[in-house]
Amino acid sequence: MTSITIDGTEYNLDNASDSVKSQLANLQYVNELIVQKNNELQVAHTAQMGYSLALQRELGKIPEND
Repeated sequence: MTSITIDGTEYNLDNASDSVKSQLANLQYVNELIVQKNNELQVAHTAQMGYSLALQRELGKIPEND
């Protein structure tokens, strides 16, 4: 028996309609896409911090105007 629990209710998917299976597949795809985009965002934030630190180091080499 294949089942899924949504909002605390368990549903048996063995006899689910094609429409239910299609919507479930769409939801799974979108959830995977969200995970992928969140991972990409974390990589971008890490790069941003690195670039910011590098910029601060380089700016520190510029003589200050008095």
